[in-house]
Amino acid sequence: MTSRRDFLQMAASAAALASAPGTARAQTYPARPVRVIVPYPPGGDTDFLARLLGQRLSDRLGQPFVIENRPGAGTTIGTEAAARAAADGYTLLLSSPPSAINATLYQNLKYDFLRDFAPIAFAIRAPFVMVANPSVAARTVPEFIADSKANPGKMTMASAGHGSGPHLAGELFRMMTGVQMVHVPYRGQGPALTDVLGGQVQVYFGGLPTTIEHVRAGKLRALAVTTPSRSQVLPDIPALGEFLPGYDASFWGGLCAPRNTPAEVIDRLNREINAALADAKLQARLAEVGGTPVGGAPGDFGKHIATETEKWAKVVKVMGIKPE
Repeated sequence: MTSRRDFLQMAASAAALASAPGTARAQTYPARPVRVIVPYPPGGDTDFLARLLGQRLSDRLGQPFVIENRPGAGTTIGTEAAARAAADGYTLLLSSPPSAINATLYQNLKYDFLRDFAPIAFAIRAPFVMVANPSVAARTVPEFIADSKANPGKMTMASAGHGSGPHLAGELFRMMTGVQMVHVPYRGQGPALTDVLGGQVQVYFGGLPTTIEHVRAGKLRALAVTTPSRSQVLPDIPALGEFLPGYDASFWGGLCAPRNTPAEVIDRLNREINAALADAKLQARLAEVGGTPVGGAPGDFGKHIATETEKWAKVVKVMGIKPE
């Protein structure tokens, strides 16, 4: 007769054997280059973050993490490609605000983000910056609101596309102030920023990493950062929360994988990303552009995406936002 002690020993041995393939897979991963899909064109905050993380992961894991820009249809083209990819850890997605926004914005998505993706790690959070071309007369948020209300529909607002983080940051501003602005969508933050710099469009809620140097050079006028409190890298620029209590919109980014990606691969990537985020050089690089490293467990990132999905659903519905 098998004793309780023998049974427990056999159960432990069986569990060890069952976990052996997964352990071996984690130790040998990655055995070939890893593709990181960025559902935006080059030049924006998401692309910047993907390349920063990709280089660190390449250095740490000894295989190239190749950035593949797949823009279009409000990030849904690249996201769908990632959702359909093999769940083997060799295709990842750089997730950002549209991952949460599109759940309400689009009625017939071929994927459900919360269902079809496994969160890996929450990498960074950074404010958007409400910037204006220097030709705009308003120098403060109250002046901008007053001028916009006095001239309804004459102010133009660029965005990185329908449903992008900059778009919804601007729509939240409109919802809370009642101002009317003509939305001018672009295919990514790079093209949007180019036209704001050129004066073709007047205002833009841009990511701090891609706008800060233009603000410092005086090529753009920063009216406010889009968080409840000021940014350490732009301490003289007020926060929108100072004028609009409760206003809060941020750029955020992290890595996700197709659902059913092996847990041991998710855990390996999570550990490596957290280690990279703890590196003083990476932290300094992020601080230069106003970014804050976040890190944490995969579940922490999952909770954040779920919270953002609920938050932006309300803005989409109240403002009647439709896809292109």
